Amino acid sequence: MPMTQPTAHLLELDNISLSFKGVKAITDISFAVATGEICALIGPNGAGKSSLLNVISGVYQPQEGRIRFDRQERRRMRARDVAVGGIARTFQNIALFKGMSVLDNVLTGRNLKRRSSWIEQALQIGRARGDDDRQREAAERVIAFLHLQPWRDVLVGKLPYGLQKRVELARALAAEPRLLLLDEPMAGMNAEEKQQMSRSIVDVNRELDTTVVLIEHDIGVVMGISNHVVVLDYGRKIGDGPPEAVRRNPEVIAAYLGTRH
Repeated sequence: MPMTQPTAHLLELDNISLSFKGVKAITDISFAVATGEICALIGPNGAGKSSLLNVISGVYQPQEGRIRFDRQERRRMRARDVAVGGIARTFQNIALFKGMSVLDNVLTGRNLKRRSSWIEQALQIGRARGDDDRQREAAERVIAFLHLQPWRDVLVGKLPYGLQKRVELARALAAEPRLLLLDEPMAGMNAEEKQQMSRSIVDVNRELDTTVVLIEHDIGVVMGISNHVVVLDYGRKIGDGPPEAVRRNPEVIAAYLGTRH
């Protein structure tokens, strides 16, 4: 289990509802994520998990409800405000620049940390050179943290799938988020790759003091690394609490786990 001890709430969702052309994707969802915890969102396919992550990250705007992040209440979370405010995410389908190196992909996660203007960067004048050095050093630290140094100069498109997922995690971490949203970070991985990614997520949580919300289908992974589990079914919340309590919830068993064993 992660070593970081949760404290106050970093993220709170109150009565969030989301519809597409009148069809409800999320209905009246409320839960809170404590600072320093790993919170897993689980549920059957089509339960609304990715839609909820998209609401938190500002991709979708809910028709009802409010979000509080770092004690600031917002009816809507806009994508740029989300990034500037300290939230980063990865996607279910890898969204890397396949023709760029690992280092250059990680550097794209530093864009909002730059102090120089685009004119200074284009002409390499003023603050640009020192800025470039600072961003590269920060990217190199993330690459070292996730043990990606052997592949730093390799084109991402030539890497195995599991390594590409780790590079995507590195790019998100390069933004120095307080809250990290992971949409199925282990989808399609073999057992060894899942173990590596699980260790990386726990290290991010413990050593970088980063709060994590992740969508994951592997119940063994969820129970092994999470402090807190929220269960969705048909866009509604049916479970919310510590992993062992959720595992024993009869409604969760019926909807998702399928067996008390």
